Amino acid sequence: QVQLVESGGGLLQAGGSLRLSCAPSGRTFSYYAMGWFRQAPGKERESVAAISRSGGSRYYSDSVKGRFTISRDNAKNTVYLQMNSLTPEDTAVYYCAAKSRPSFADRYYSDDIDYDVWGQGTQVTVSS
Repeated sequence: QVQLVESGGGLLQAGGSLRLSCAPSGRTFSYYAMGWFRQAPGKERESVAAISRSGGSRYYSDSVKGRFTISRDNAKNTVYLQMNSLTPEDTAVYYCAAKSRPSFADRYYSDDIDYDVWGQGTQVTVSS
């Protein structure tokens, strides 16, 4: 059973940067497509970024495109979300997700229904 542990959240001022990390357990991390989602108070969970298992394909939501970068280091079993130029609208709990079910396609998945393993979430709070 894959488990995900996020880290790197915190409180910062608008315009700052933060890097989130997600370290799945297990020895088959390189087989998993990964994604980052977030949920702000009173709002539905939304997709932020996603990356294929090889790292060759990436997705970004319009709200973060140009500011956030998703990456992965399969040798270190870690996926990252680099967040720059943060605004108060980025305040949310950020979740890492893994698609651990086998798939022949090396692609990203931007829909939360495609993911079967979720982390516990890490809070990101951006003050104005």
